[in-house]
Amino acid sequence: MKALEGVRVLDMTHVQSGPSATQLLAWLGADVVKLESITGDITRQQLRDLPGVDSLYFTMLNCNKRSITLNMKSERGKEIFTELVKQSDVLVENFGPGAVDRMGFTWERLQELNPRLIYASIKGFGPGRYRAFKAYEVIAQAMGGSMTTTGFEDGPPLATGAQIGDSGTGIHAVAGILAALYQRQTTDRGQRVQVAMQHAVLNLARVKLRDQQRLAHGPLREYPNKTFGDEVPRSGNASGGGQPGWAVRCAPGGPNDYIYVIVQPVGWKPISEIIGRAELADDPEWATPEARLPKLDKMFQLIEEWTIRHDKWTVLDKLNAANVPCGPILSTKELIEDESLREEGMVVAVDHPERGEFLTVGSPLQLSDSPVEVRTSPLLGEHNQEIYGELGVSPDELAELKTNGVI
Repeated sequence: MKALEGVRVLDMTHVQSGPSATQLLAWLGADVVKLESITGDITRQQLRDLPGVDSLYFTMLNCNKRSITLNMKSERGKEIFTELVKQSDVLVENFGPGAVDRMGFTWERLQELNPRLIYASIKGFGPGRYRAFKAYEVIAQAMGGSMTTTGFEDGPPLATGAQIGDSGTGIHAVAGILAALYQRQTTDRGQRVQVAMQHAVLNLARVKLRDQQRLAHGPLREYPNKTFGDEVPRSGNASGGGQPGWAVRCAPGGPNDYIYVIVQPVGWKPISEIIGRAELADDPEWATPEARLPKLDKMFQLIEEWTIRHDKWTVLDKLNAANVPCGPILSTKELIEDESLREEGMVVAVDHPERGEFLTVGSPLQLSDSPVEVRTSPLLGEHNQEIYGELGVSPDELAELKTNGVI
């Protein structure tokens, strides 16, 4: 038994935010039926590395799903969709605002068809002034509080490489869907689940709103910035938390030869010994957090004078042996080749019927009684006969529907 075995998800999502959510549901055991237009999810063709083959963009976001095609503009297509809704537990979509309504399937209509249906929508924004705006990953980062606080003080706002706008919103949607499924056990009714990309990013950036309010009482001492205005500044690689941290350079000085070091109060003595400056452990100018806070830049400079003479793995071993929190900056190449991540099932090799083997990210959700086996993404319409057969559509009608452009 998988955790969500027996749950049917009708997946009307595309690109990244929606597919990331439904893939997690599939990994948890749900039967995720990806409903695509006849031309398919646009990401099947975007950023292709092999001609005529589904892109990695698509394959890495749609594992463990079944694919059907359906022309929702046709009357027969709408009839078939009605039957799919009746047989589903969850419907997930991330079209533009009002798109599903315009197809003739408002929330009220969906409730009539299936009162137990959980209808999850991912949008760029909430119902306020931004509701009709188009949203992309970095737009969500820009309007959710991430970009304004990312980067160095004298530089422009920066996007993060983590897809917190798309996949971050997808994870929020999964939480809402699972909560609705749980509540349905008591109420026997479905409900709307709505998640906005801007809202999800704002939730992930909440510590910066914490600091915005702290500014009213004076400078943020945990930040390395010398001056403060009336908004939280960009502060480079500072942790901004209770324990100061910074990325310091290591040998041989390449673009990812860095290690991130956290200096806890109890960590200063072992750090001072490791870097060859044991006298600083008892020096009143350095011995306490209060003494170090005004000169964090100089503190990390002292540490870097030692780390730059060693590679990041040597630094990692020495600092960890002294119980100093730290972590090397791992490049995408190092991550994809990391043996630990392979053993943990977080980097997984998958066989695709057309492209052959590809690597993808495994499930970050690990359940002891519901292990995840990552299976390849479906070909476009691969499961038309299988799923439409379950609805009672005969092989002859299937052929006719294909000829008439309905599937």
